[in-house]
Amino acid sequence: MIDLFKREKVDGLLLGTMTFGDELAGARVAEEFKGFPIAVFGTKEPELLPGGFRRSDSFCGTLSLASGLYRREIPFTFLGLFFPEEDAFRRRVESFARTVAIMNRFIGARIGLIGPRPERFETVTFNEAEMVRRFKQRVIHEPLLSVVEEARALSDNDPEVRRIVEEMKLMIDVSQVSAEALLKMAKLELILRRLAEKKRLSAMGIRCWTEIQRYYGISPCFVMGRLTQSGIPCSCEVDIYGALTMLMQYEASLETVPPHFIDWTIQHPKDPNVFLAWHCGNAPPSLVCPGCTAALRYHSIIYRDVGVERSYGTAEFRLKPGPATICRLVEYRGEFKMLITRGEVLEEEAEFRGSWAWVRVKDLEKLYRTLVEEGFVHHASLIHGDYVEPIAEACRLLNIRTVIV
Repeated sequence: MIDLFKREKVDGLLLGTMTFGDELAGARVAEEFKGFPIAVFGTKEPELLPGGFRRSDSFCGTLSLASGLYRREIPFTFLGLFFPEEDAFRRRVESFARTVAIMNRFIGARIGLIGPRPERFETVTFNEAEMVRRFKQRVIHEPLLSVVEEARALSDNDPEVRRIVEEMKLMIDVSQVSAEALLKMAKLELILRRLAEKKRLSAMGIRCWTEIQRYYGISPCFVMGRLTQSGIPCSCEVDIYGALTMLMQYEASLETVPPHFIDWTIQHPKDPNVFLAWHCGNAPPSLVCPGCTAALRYHSIIYRDVGVERSYGTAEFRLKPGPATICRLVEYRGEFKMLITRGEVLEEEAEFRGSWAWVRVKDLEKLYRTLVEEGFVHHASLIHGDYVEPIAEACRLLNIRTVIV
């Protein structure tokens, strides 16, 4: 089994006890894959045979296998006891598969850092040495100037640039931006995609203000949303832990739902359990609410510093309603911890610029107090759907402390 699993390059192990089996065999296989996500389950026993004989003894055998893993300090997930036909078994295996996907991409992740962090933003500092030591991760530093210069060097008639321009026109209302600004966005996107492919990047943190507006002439928000939607999560303001949070959420969805990098912005003026999940215009376009129009506009904040003409590039719309999971990874003094909470994106209109939604949580006062007292920052990542279980389980196996509200 060890040879087979190594040859097939498995990403995780699912160990089931059908009866009182050989605990050493299971433990030996697990030893060779220590650090991989491992799950254990037992099978329920059917009715006794005539004469009082048991058909199986999984209830006992599961304890033997689990104690063998515990003795070897091999972290694992216990799924429970099931008949194989039970829907609960399918759900737990599916959740574990999502945990495997998270760990497979998180361990060894390569995060692109495009430009330095904003000088006044200590909130986005990160511990590169601990990322290497704990998770074998790399931060790939790329000068913002290099990205801008490579984008400038592209021809307006480059076929890939023209293709991206046409994609953008089909995806969003571009009537408020010039053809020149749209070309600049397409060129920037192409260079960032090439960089991600060349450097094998899992995600990126991008310096999104104000140098790129001043010296290149656009805001990169819509480009970041398109990259996130295509499987390259992009965080704002060079937030490396934010990019890792997005990556974990995206993998929890098995790469089917893009996350949205948000601020915890304001509390609702009337509902005490509702807050505004917002950012300047970076949401993946597929998250637009039904019947709403997504439009490219100028940056609602940065234009004050650089002028309207140099700040086009924000994708502005309200997000679609539905259940959501909100997370944030932070690290202090070598301890990594993850905030996880559930929310409901509301179908409520308002007059906001940027990409945004009102989100209801169960107890905003408790959640906000937790953010403050546990040192969580103003950035987070929101993904549509309930992924609390696989994210929490991945964090446990990765020795990341979970703070679940």
